[in-house]
Amino acid sequence: MNAALFLIIGCAVLVVGYIFYGGWLAKKWGVDNSRPTPAHTMEDGKDYCPAKAPVLMGHHFSSIAGAGPINGPIQAAVFGWVPVMLWVLIGGIFFGAVHDFGALFASLRHKGETIARVIAENIDDTAKKLFCVFAYLTLVLVVAAFASIVANTFATGLANATPESNLANQRTAMISMLFILVAIIYGFVTRGREIPLAANVISAIVIIIALVAIGYNFPLISLDYTTWMILLGIYILVASVAPVWILLQPRDYLSSYLLYGMIALAIIGIVGASLTGDAANLAMPAFTDFTVTNIAVDPSGNPIINPDTGAAVVNKSAASGFLFPALFITIACGAISGFHSLVASGTTSKQLDSEKNAQPIAYGGMLIECLLAVISLCAVAFVWTTYQAGGYASPTAVFAGGLSQMLACIPGLSGVQGIAYTLLILAVSAFCLTSLDTATRLARYMFQELWIPTGQNQHNLTGWRAVLGNAYVATIITVVIGVGLGMTGYTIIWPLFGAANQLLAVLALLAVAAWLGNAGKNNKMFYIPMVFMLAVTLTSLCMTIQQKFVAVSAGGDIFAAAIQLVIALFLLVLAVILTIKGTKTLINANKEKKPAQA
Repeated sequence: MNAALFLIIGCAVLVVGYIFYGGWLAKKWGVDNSRPTPAHTMEDGKDYCPAKAPVLMGHHFSSIAGAGPINGPIQAAVFGWVPVMLWVLIGGIFFGAVHDFGALFASLRHKGETIARVIAENIDDTAKKLFCVFAYLTLVLVVAAFASIVANTFATGLANATPESNLANQRTAMISMLFILVAIIYGFVTRGREIPLAANVISAIVIIIALVAIGYNFPLISLDYTTWMILLGIYILVASVAPVWILLQPRDYLSSYLLYGMIALAIIGIVGASLTGDAANLAMPAFTDFTVTNIAVDPSGNPIINPDTGAAVVNKSAASGFLFPALFITIACGAISGFHSLVASGTTSKQLDSEKNAQPIAYGGMLIECLLAVISLCAVAFVWTTYQAGGYASPTAVFAGGLSQMLACIPGLSGVQGIAYTLLILAVSAFCLTSLDTATRLARYMFQELWIPTGQNQHNLTGWRAVLGNAYVATIITVVIGVGLGMTGYTIIWPLFGAANQLLAVLALLAVAAWLGNAGKNNKMFYIPMVFMLAVTLTSLCMTIQQKFVAVSAGGDIFAAAIQLVIALFLLVLAVILTIKGTKTLINANKEKKPAQA
């Protein structure tokens, strides 16, 4: 495979998908640029706060991306580049972008409320409560995982840490903390001011360059993992209840340029290495098999054996299992991810300045994530031999290592590999930090929504409902549970996150389809993605249940297997109940053919 040609084809397909399919969806659903958005009609200066398109794109893209479009394609690369590429492009255009755009649009027409409220009004209140419980538990797990990931990229003194890795973590931490501080100042300075776009962009880029330079050369912060977890807990506690204009909007806007810079560096590296011939004929196979393992192999394809234990070396960066459903569970962000519906309907819809921005931010933001997934595939292909031998500890290391090595192939840039590697790690960390506090805010919304009866709001609550529905109480509970899991045992539950996340996508597709059907609008574009992802999720859960049942039956240390078995059974039952309820709603909507009221 030629990396540059690979990238060009991917970009071309995504652009065509955005123009034609995305435009067709906007027309069919009735996007109305003259219609005021909830950010204006319900503006409160806290959660509802209109943001200019570039600012909101920064928030939305940073929040949905996380490390997902990097980790997923790299882990799934063991199946070969053809199935990964096909799923990213087809899934992104016809599944993920439809899912994200639909969730945002449905929220806009429901006063900026979450998907849970869409479910309540278009299916029933029981379905809403079940969704809230499930979404909240999933988001708490995201908080735990991302807090742990960020703490690991900031902390010094980790196991097997070297002076070089400690220094890299100090630099990442310093730059990230400077970003937060400056973002708050930037938010207050720009609040209520009409700043020309050119001046806004230039100032943001200058600020980013200055912060990176200061943090890189003056890495003054050196803290251990536990301390960072506590500090991150305090940070997300404050960030998730603070008005969005103080931190969320300016921080995400500034960070987005770092992320765009990462994509630009990647494209330069891929094209440059291809022109020099280093990435013109990569060794990554087009297709391997329908069943793969994560056993590390040498260039000849033979398993690598640990001489100390006599056991095969496991490549922790690789996926394993059957192509169906493993490929479609492993690659979520970059194709379709249920988490995106919570972002689109939770924070983005409350900040959208105009409906004309819905397509570029939701549909376009998803396709940019697809581009990042394609870039990740190029990165792993460039270091394929080392990767197959288990030479990388994580997909993030594969990503940064592959792209920095590509950049170093360009004449005159051989000395930038180390700096490029650090900047790429920093960008991934920025993704994760943004997703962390966004997930905390979304979890707070879900927790509050659980105690608010349909047709009421937080201000109408009394007694114990008023206590549990309070934003500060909900946030404290979320942070304590999330950070606690991150410091103890979230890894026990994490293997089920993929299935849980894709089940969220199914439920979001179902909710939007139900609303469009009730409104008499075309919802048929949701049927195939919904049925396919339901099949993926149910198959994955059934396989997990069978595997964990066997493990529990075998005896020994069964704690982790038993926990996973119980959760998998819960998810399966939840999926069946909500699918039945949603299907009945869709059938009734098609029978009645109500006039459009969206």
